[in-house]
Amino acid sequence: MPIEKILVLDDDSLIRDLFSRVLRPYTLTAVATVAEAEALVRRESFDLIFCDVRLPDGNGGQFLDRLSVLPERPPVIMITGHGSIESAVSCMRAGAFDYLVKPFGPPNIELLLRRVETARRLVNVNRYLREQAGAESEIIGRSAPMQRLRQIIARVAPTDATILITGESGVGKEMVAREICRLSPRRDEAYVQVNCAAVSENLIESEFFGHEKGAFTGASDRREGRFELAHRGTLLLDEVSEIPLNLQAKLLRVLQERQFERVGGNKTIKVNVRILATSNRDLLHFVQAGSFRQDLYYRLNVFPVHVPPLRERAGDIPELSDRFLERFSRKHGIHPQGFADAARDAMMAYPWPGNVRELQNTIERAVILTENNRPVSLAALGLPQIPRPAGMPAPEETAAPAAPEGAAAEPRDTAPAPAEGAAREFTSLEELEQQHILAALRRTNGNRTQAASLLRISLRTLRNKIQAYRAAGVPIDDSHSVAA
Repeated sequence: MPIEKILVLDDDSLIRDLFSRVLRPYTLTAVATVAEAEALVRRESFDLIFCDVRLPDGNGGQFLDRLSVLPERPPVIMITGHGSIESAVSCMRAGAFDYLVKPFGPPNIELLLRRVETARRLVNVNRYLREQAGAESEIIGRSAPMQRLRQIIARVAPTDATILITGESGVGKEMVAREICRLSPRRDEAYVQVNCAAVSENLIESEFFGHEKGAFTGASDRREGRFELAHRGTLLLDEVSEIPLNLQAKLLRVLQERQFERVGGNKTIKVNVRILATSNRDLLHFVQAGSFRQDLYYRLNVFPVHVPPLRERAGDIPELSDRFLERFSRKHGIHPQGFADAARDAMMAYPWPGNVRELQNTIERAVILTENNRPVSLAALGLPQIPRPAGMPAPEETAAPAAPEGAAAEPRDTAPAPAEGAAREFTSLEELEQQHILAALRRTNGNRTQAASLLRISLRTLRNKIQAYRAAGVPIDDSHSVAA
């Protein structure tokens, strides 16, 4: 939860006024005495407390001790003058989060707010992981590929080995990373994730290693990077193939020596971090193309874990779909009566190019379109038409639920059915998937954004598929594309 309510305990009216100006976006209560503060915390809860060490009717250390009886003591930042820093340090040993030395200004307060918010996020993540420690695994499926995956995770999770988790987009690589952390000795420490594809190239070094004040334009304060935040815990480098080549050498050094310097700094910082990485691309191909360092690849690939695509474990689709149906029924307050037979048949026949994520999104949409106490129909799933293998009868269509009065008609894929006998040309699900993606691109005149929406897959997944097809010599006309 974000910080909302803040209590300031200081007998200096100028200090209280300063906090009132800086903390205007928050719900702030400012008092001058310990008695007032104690009365407040008995009847209200606060997300953060600023407390002066010396007060007219006591001292901040005594107030800090009394806060220990609260069910969840909020972070406390002590305020002190230069002559009583020792008192502030003593308070920190007693459980204070940090301290402010007078005189201070808005930047000092804002820096501490960011530190508290970062710490709260980590605490929430760790609480979630601890709650899951005794819970059932998130990994769903009893197929042979999933049984092997569970065995591999159980073998490597208790170690400190660096793990490279590979698989197509949507297969659940992040879920596997969480499961490894859940079963590891570091389960009670920080679990920090950085999406390498989502961070701007000119900021990713600061994101990893932090920066010192004034290191670059806009660096108004010192900031800790993800490696520091993950100290003693686990760091997940999501989509590691997206790390720029010029940063890979620095990352390699950190993986080898577990030490680095912040951007703009010269102090060497040592960390104890377990590294997990994910990629939906063939990193060896990137190595051969010169866009990914070979030594970094082997440093990350100490223990490879491959997550199979959904089409290779189709036997898990019924269990997954039932689990998602239950989840989204609770989420949206709609209670369908299972799946119609035609809907189940269609889910088993569909190649799911977007994997488990596409299945999840499809079922959430279907739940929303289904009336209470009615089965989820084939129409509600809205799966694109695909060529069916010769001899397999098409499932009977069940009637779609009537649209509410005034509601817009639900868009459906009206791509023409393949000519008779055309299905026999396909020899694998991969070819069916390719044909379907190319058909979507043709239908949208090469607009990748619209094609990805039609296919219900991410734009990144579609872009990767197109690159793979072109590398294999498949002609693709997406000259009208508005998305790279």
